[in-house]
Amino acid sequence: LVASSLLLPIATMKYILVTGGVISGIGKGIIASSVGTILKSCGLRVTAIKIDPYINIDAGTFSPYEHGEVFVLDDGGEVDLDLGNYERFLDIRLTKDNNLTTGKIYQSVINKERRGDYLGKTVQVVPHITDAIQEWVMRQARVPVDDDGVEPQICVIELGGTVGDIESMPFIEAFRQFQFKVKRENFCNIHVSLVPQPSATGEQKTKPTQNSVRELRGLGLSPDLIMCRCSTPLENSVKEKISMFCHVEPEQVICVADVSSIYRVPLLLEDQGVVGYFCQRLDLPIETRPRKMLTKWKEMSDRSDRLLEQCSIALVGKYTKFTDSYASVIKALEHSALAINHKLEIKYIDSADLEPNTLTEEPVKYHEAWQKLCSADGILVPGGFGVRGTEGKIQAINWARKQKKPFLGVCLGMQLAVCEFARNMLGWEDANSTEFDPESKHPVVIDMPEHNPGQMGGTMRLGKRRTIFKTNNSILRRLYGDVEYVDERHRHRFEVNPELKEHFEGKGFHFVGQDIEGERMEVIELDDHPYFVGVQYHPEFTSRPIKPSPPYFGLLLASAGKLQSYLHKGCRLSPRIVTSQWMEWLF
Repeated sequence: LVASSLLLPIATMKYILVTGGVISGIGKGIIASSVGTILKSCGLRVTAIKIDPYINIDAGTFSPYEHGEVFVLDDGGEVDLDLGNYERFLDIRLTKDNNLTTGKIYQSVINKERRGDYLGKTVQVVPHITDAIQEWVMRQARVPVDDDGVEPQICVIELGGTVGDIESMPFIEAFRQFQFKVKRENFCNIHVSLVPQPSATGEQKTKPTQNSVRELRGLGLSPDLIMCRCSTPLENSVKEKISMFCHVEPEQVICVADVSSIYRVPLLLEDQGVVGYFCQRLDLPIETRPRKMLTKWKEMSDRSDRLLEQCSIALVGKYTKFTDSYASVIKALEHSALAINHKLEIKYIDSADLEPNTLTEEPVKYHEAWQKLCSADGILVPGGFGVRGTEGKIQAINWARKQKKPFLGVCLGMQLAVCEFARNMLGWEDANSTEFDPESKHPVVIDMPEHNPGQMGGTMRLGKRRTIFKTNNSILRRLYGDVEYVDERHRHRFEVNPELKEHFEGKGFHFVGQDIEGERMEVIELDDHPYFVGVQYHPEFTSRPIKPSPPYFGLLLASAGKLQSYLHKGCRLSPRIVTSQWMEWLF
């Protein structure tokens, strides 16, 4: 099906730049991912780069309330969460250099200047910074991102922030020059803008888009496609008005209205002729085969909209006021719920609200939090840093263990499960992590040997590491397909104390997965419980829409009461799911 589109190779790399206007957080990441998806569906090899204009070297030291979660790559890169969207949509593996920041660019230029690479010249934003940006993009675009190790043909570049920001000016200027360096037929600009619809009039307003495009054109970039984010589909008169004032054909104005699922966005773009436009504009050797290209996405979206049975998961965390803080966790839960044909309901619980102090100060909030926890089908305690809310998480874990509610602890969630068991089953009342109580007589979680306390950035155990299963009868091992080991991504500073392992295992609390040396505890499971699992790594980072992460998948199966039947059937799903997986393999 795809082979015919690969007969004509692309001689030159094609670049698609995605810029945004009016407001940030408009959906550039999803649109960039969707553009890559429809091109990959045509048989082309696609990579992606995210540019963040902030001065930080990477996203590693951000508060989750600043930019959402920190996404971790195989090579240990701590990057913007949009790279998670690229990996999930395109099913690729990116590296830390696919996330370019102002900090990285200036650091590389200053290092060159110190080495004398500029031969005594005055180092300036133009040409030195702009040249460095262009060189970085051209170099990174050619790095293979698929398992076959073949060089990509298309590079989708998302420029963060909004056009007109002071901090993004060097990047805009770099791409103004870049479009001439690589030639017009190899460079295309998509501008994502907002078309607001004030409730007072109900009329779609084009002025913000006009101003945004005028600013972009004034800086030397003229958009080829204007993608309009709106709450309802664009009216034809509005589309024609944008066309007239923004110097594009009406066919180049694409409506990206709110949809029921982000998996519908590639379908939305394909329906409006985006593939055909790219074929003509970038001279791509592909056939335009309307509905066949994105069959798996349509099937997945339709099935998502038809789900009737519901499964609720209590997400007990510190950053629940901003859901982007748990973007990959939420996506992993959605993938797993879709795989078992259940509609997902996430009950967000601030862990601090479960603590006794809240009962005294804000009793209503306390009782509401506990009502959410007790009514959920399963409980998830994700990762986090800092002492705030940890006692509330331990309370939730205690309830899950005693009530035999399906439970998954990720990173800090696993460490706190160890603390809870030590306090209540081993009788170590002060058991804690040295992160929270350095003076504890029972330090069940301790500093990691590789951690350097002097510097915060890049000092954790990061990236893909191997976990060896130490037993054959582990539930998680069976969920992974009865493999001997798994490679998953890590991001943590503290570890379960290996010297205390025997105390736990004697009480039925097993460390079924460990690192290669057997010194680091990676996976916990509890006897006589439907599903009580903790993992030191972050399995959500490698979850995919058609291939959900096994720990999350197990949580959803157990929460829906289907785990035992799934295991007894040899880890096979219903025929509907098997059909869905065949669609994935076909494409």
